[in-house]
Amino acid sequence: MPDDVFDPLRARLRDIRPARSVGQITALGRDHVRVTGLDRIAALGDRVRIGDALVGEVLRIDAQGCTVMPEGAPDGIRLGQPVTHLGPASLSPHPGWLGRVIDPDGRPLDERPLFPGPRAVPLLAPPPPPAQRRGLGQRLRTGFAVFDTLLPIVRGQRVGLFAGSGVGKSHLIAGLAQGIAADVVVIGLIGERGREVRDFVAETLGAGGLARAVVVVATSDQPALTRARAAWAMMSVAEYFRDRGLHVLVLADSITRFAEAQREVAAAVGEPFGPSGFPASMAQMVMALAERAGPGGAGQGDITAVLSVLVAGSDMEGPVADVMRGVLDGHVLLSRDIAERGRYPAIDLLRSVSRALPGAASVEEGKLIQRARQLLGAHDRTEMMIQAGLYAAGSDPVTDAAIAVWPALDAFVAAQGGAIPEESFVHLRGILDAVDPDRRGTRAARAVFEDRPAPVRAAPGSP
Repeated sequence: MPDDVFDPLRARLRDIRPARSVGQITALGRDHVRVTGLDRIAALGDRVRIGDALVGEVLRIDAQGCTVMPEGAPDGIRLGQPVTHLGPASLSPHPGWLGRVIDPDGRPLDERPLFPGPRAVPLLAPPPPPAQRRGLGQRLRTGFAVFDTLLPIVRGQRVGLFAGSGVGKSHLIAGLAQGIAADVVVIGLIGERGREVRDFVAETLGAGGLARAVVVVATSDQPALTRARAAWAMMSVAEYFRDRGLHVLVLADSITRFAEAQREVAAAVGEPFGPSGFPASMAQMVMALAERAGPGGAGQGDITAVLSVLVAGSDMEGPVADVMRGVLDGHVLLSRDIAERGRYPAIDLLRSVSRALPGAASVEEGKLIQRARQLLGAHDRTEMMIQAGLYAAGSDPVTDAAIAVWPALDAFVAAQGGAIPEESFVHLRGILDAVDPDRRGTRAARAVFEDRPAPVRAAPGSP
């Protein structure tokens, strides 16, 4: 329900203008049109109406006029047609948007009336002043044992979820939407396949997850401007709730499609591309979007963000992935190899990092995390030898301990449903106790738990 029954009326009255500036089309192309008469009225990023229905965005202004990119095919548009200036792109969020699915313009996609708020907020807003932002907050419960222990997510953190297609990314995002403790969840489905939107909302997310969420959708068949604006709209909605003092969780799927949409926009105005296949402006756009998330300033709440990045073949060196790693507070990699052997979430723990550590864990918890990573790393280094039958038991005590504990640790990474993070740490401690020197008395366990190199015994037959 709206906070004020007059909010919709105020929103409609705000949009009424006695007069609007009008230009006309002087040149046409498949991806842009040239307009005269608005070069001293319009600003970069302003929206215009081409003819009766087609909407576009101003991408370039010079002495001869404006370059406008239509949000749709310009079929049927003719020279001389009027172009009406609409003003800056904005959105009017409202508390009544919770539980709703909307497009980047704030229109409902679930065939129910939607109340706009009385105040418009810009799509391209600056982040809070850096000197006034708080630090990262407390560790958040997620419902996933791995995030509650080895890869903690804290309030105000920005985490990248790096994954290829078909490795369980959407299900993990939905699980975080349901499990992370936040007042409001804002989900951006950017360039998503239309068929999967309904499946994600109705089945993967579910009624319980949707109740405290706002889902912003731009499907893959929509124009590049619409897909890019979905990311800006997602962040504007999150900032609206943050400014009301709430803790907001932002889940974006995906930043790669946002960058690809920006690439199409840049191509329409002739921006040169770099060796990576993206224009130079891509990095700035991606960083500007990510920087708007994070801890708020005085009197504000916080925005905790999980931003997914599509990577081909787990390649973390791609242009979008490289930019995102530099601006985020941690990254989680989903591995296709792990997914193919049936373990979900398919998190490659050794290639994932949470920059909330060590502050998000106590001294004792930090030691448990370090020990678990040490054992997983030892197993990873010798996995091929183990599978090929080339490793001889007793050759390396640390590896012997890693082999003994690996099945339980691997299952722990996939565990869900923990009540509180402390219970997950109790579970982790119990797993590691299996190779504790007080219980096993092995030289391998002593080496692991005393944080010193283990003595290595040569394999039989080696020099």
